[in-house]
Amino acid sequence: MKTNLLALDASTEALSLALSFNGNLYRHFEECPQQHSQKILPLVEQLFSEAGCQLKDLDGLVFGRGPGSFTGVRIGVSVAQGLAYSGNLQLAGVSTLQAMAQQAFAQTDAKQVLVAIDARMGEVYLCHYTRSESNQAVALGDESVIKPELIEGDFAGVLAVGTGWQTYSEVAEKLALEVHDAITLPHAEYMLEIGAVQFESGQVVNAADAQPQYVRDTVTWKKLPGRE
Repeated sequence: MKTNLLALDASTEALSLALSFNGNLYRHFEECPQQHSQKILPLVEQLFSEAGCQLKDLDGLVFGRGPGSFTGVRIGVSVAQGLAYSGNLQLAGVSTLQAMAQQAFAQTDAKQVLVAIDARMGEVYLCHYTRSESNQAVALGDESVIKPELIEGDFAGVLAVGTGWQTYSEVAEKLALEVHDAITLPHAEYMLEIGAVQFESGQVVNAADAQPQYVRDTVTWKKLPGRE
């Protein structure tokens, strides 16, 4: 299995990077809205320095493919592509929502998780996950962007994570969700495990083929500049 991997995610107000190298984990996480493009490459260099490795020492790259801020997702994918070109590396794209579900399964005994990230404009990015036998987060449906009041289903006993439930706490209460407030935004370290599985199964792409997952179409974002 590919073990020397760099994961990065800039799709939300959080900027998160994680490097797995020779069995050790190096990571960085901070909430820094509007600063991702300035900080991301220096932080990559910082992690490489801490680990004593170079780009050529990696087996591959993992990137947060979204959903999230249109600008943030583009930054993350573009930087990952640039690094992949430079190092002649392949990439695995991981859902930001799946990464948060993976964190929940790693840190709790939950069997199912409903992830919601605040998408602005009165909507959330949403996906429902179950825990597989190998403790992987497996989606029970497609990722969507939806008005919280339109969410339907029997979610009694389902763990809820993400900023969406802080913003729309009344909806979480109506759906009888158990909100886990410690998990609000994606952490790249939980993308590493998902990405490693994708590399093992061949679900990887070359730099030119790395694609973001916006969920919400780009036209909607352009109508509301500054609301990313």
